[in-house]
Amino acid sequence: MPEERENQIERRAPGGISRRSETARRGGDAARFVGGLANRRTQSDLPSTISKNRTYEFSLKWGTEGMGDGQFNAPAGVAVASDGSVYVTDSGNHRIQKFTSEGVFVSKWGTEGEGDGEFRFPAGVAVASDGSVYVSDPYNNRIQKFTSEGVFVSQWGTSGTGDGQFFYPEGVAVAFDGSVYVSDYLNNRIQKFTPEGVFVSKWGTRGEGGGEFRFPAGVAVASDGSVYVSDYRNHRIQKFTSEGLFVSKWGTDGTGDGEFIFPRGVAVAYDGSVYVADLHNSRIQKFTSEGLFVSKWGTEGTSDGEFDGPTFVAEASDGSVYVTDSGNYRIQKFSPRPYR
Repeated sequence: MPEERENQIERRAPGGISRRSETARRGGDAARFVGGLANRRTQSDLPSTISKNRTYEFSLKWGTEGMGDGQFNAPAGVAVASDGSVYVTDSGNHRIQKFTSEGVFVSKWGTEGEGDGEFRFPAGVAVASDGSVYVSDPYNNRIQKFTSEGVFVSQWGTSGTGDGQFFYPEGVAVAFDGSVYVSDYLNNRIQKFTPEGVFVSKWGTRGEGGGEFRFPAGVAVASDGSVYVSDYRNHRIQKFTSEGLFVSKWGTDGTGDGEFIFPRGVAVAYDGSVYVADLHNSRIQKFTSEGLFVSKWGTEGTSDGEFDGPTFVAEASDGSVYVTDSGNYRIQKFSPRPYR
C-alpha cells in the first residue's frame, strides 16, 4: 500500500472520522475510537432465527450534529447491553449517551476533563454481563468503569509502556468471564485485565507478521474466548486465543470482498459471526469465525444505509446491528432481512 495513503487519517472533528474531512497527522495525533461490545451469550442461547447467511436492511437512525440530548459530535464507540440499551461514546462532546433499542434518549454522563467520570474524547465502550460499562479514555490514557446508569466505579491506567500503562487506548471488550481486553493503540499491543483493572497479560509488538500490529484499533471477544483485533494499518483482522496466542488472520488492502481500507471497529455476533467496520470503504463486512466472507452492506453517502466514516459496530441479542456513522453524526440500526 502506498505510504501516502497510510498517512491519510480522516478526521471531521477531534475524535471524529470522516472520509470527506481533512487529512490529519498520525503518530502522536490520537483521535481514534473503537467499537465497544456487549456481553456475549453461549451458542445454546442464540435465537433460532439468526443465521450467518442473512443479509441486512436499514431499520432506523437517530442523531444530528450538536450538543443536545440525542445529538452528537463525532460519535465513536457503540455497545448494546443484554436489556437492549445502546451506549454511545459521544467523543467530541466528551460524554456517554444511553438510548433504548429504538434510539430514544435515556441519559448521559461525562464532561471534558481528567477527573473521575470526566473524559477527553472517549473512544471504545463495552458492557459486561452485570451491566457494568467500560469506557476507553485515550487522551487520559486510562479505562473508566461505570454502573449501567453512569455512576463512576473505578479507573485504571497512566501514560507509558509498562504493564497496565497505555499509549492511546482505543478498543475495549469484555469477555464472558469478565476479563477486560484493551487495544493499546500506539503501544501496538493488546492488554488483558481483571474486571477490577488488575493487569493479567499482554501481547503484540509493531510489525506485519502474525501477532504483530500496526496500530490495533477494535477488539472483540467471542463466547468461546477467541479474541479478534482490527489491525488498522495492516488492513486485516487477527484472531487469538484468550491468552493471546496467534490463531489466524485475514484481509489485505483493497476494495473487494474480504479486503479492507483501514478496518476500525470489530464485533462478534451471538452466532459467532464477525462484523467489521470497513472505514474507508464506507461499509460493514460480515465473516464467519474463521474469516470467510459472508456479506457486506453500505456505500458512501448520507442516505439511509449509507455511511460517512462507519467507525464501530455492535450486535444485539435479536440480531439487530448498530453502526456508528460518525461523519453523519448518527447511529444506524439494521435488521436481518426476512427470508423470502
